[in-house]
Amino acid sequence: MIQLVIIIALALTFDFINGFHDTANVIATAVSTRALRLRTAILIAAVMNFTGAVLFTGVAKTIATGVVDLNTVTNGTYVIMAAMISAIAWNLITWYFGIPSSSSHALIGSLAGAALADAGLSAVNFHGFITIFASLIISPVIAIAVGFVVFTIIKKIVVRMSIYKANSGLRKFQIFTAAFQAFSHGSNDAQKSMGIITMALVSFGVQNDMTVPHWVQLACAVAMTLGTSIGGWRIIKTVGTQIMKLRPINGVAADLSASLVIQIATHLNLPVSTTHVISSAIIGVGTAQRIKGVKWGTARKMVIAWFITIPISILMSSGVFILVANIAQVI
Repeated sequence: MIQLVIIIALALTFDFINGFHDTANVIATAVSTRALRLRTAILIAAVMNFTGAVLFTGVAKTIATGVVDLNTVTNGTYVIMAAMISAIAWNLITWYFGIPSSSSHALIGSLAGAALADAGLSAVNFHGFITIFASLIISPVIAIAVGFVVFTIIKKIVVRMSIYKANSGLRKFQIFTAAFQAFSHGSNDAQKSMGIITMALVSFGVQNDMTVPHWVQLACAVAMTLGTSIGGWRIIKTVGTQIMKLRPINGVAADLSASLVIQIATHLNLPVSTTHVISSAIIGVGTAQRIKGVKWGTARKMVIAWFITIPISILMSSGVFILVANIAQVI
């Protein structure tokens, strides 16, 4: 049971880190357009993340069953433990360097890598893995398209207003869009740790199915909320200033676009990278406004980080699994 407690602690730590790692993505546009002050934005994000986290469980079940076949792995405890250690490590590395990398990619890659190291290809649920991978890859493309369309529509609505009146109204509206985006983030991202803890509970025989207990929902919601309250200025700078110069109209369009894509994914029980979706929505908005206005050098670095996260996570978690298993044998 000590091992179960360790896994739960690691999962909640991952949720906590996910909170301050991804909070930046959620509030970057609102802070950059001066619609909200940093502290106010973080407070709103914390409250709305918590609200979103306690209302949904579908994505958690997808994570719990979609990547690893618990009936095939021989050391389920070490697989889950290694996956969490690897995902946490990658999140901290990318946060330190201000890279808006994906916590979702890190977790999925880490689960697959640890399972492969334990029992080979048979341990990975390839149908579920491919479905999840597809949702992670396709959602940013959809976000770019939605961002383009939403910005175009909003531009047509405000085109006859004075710049002052339009910016004033849009900044006020962005308080709502930032809150909606934080709610959407909590409804999707917090469930990933819920899925991990539920996997562990089933693996240890504490429960027989992948139904997420209420206490797990609450614990993960609290962990993410606490992490959100800390925030992450390094990534706010990258997302909010280094993709394009954001004005209130850009911020509102990006927030709405990202929130819509994340909400659709959540209702389809599909995990997506909120980092990818939000950044891609900004790129879509920037493209609709002026293609040359997007800082494609920054966008290119982000895309590279997105694509290397899963392979690196697979390698990292494989190594961590071997290390953990060897330490366990010695002990």
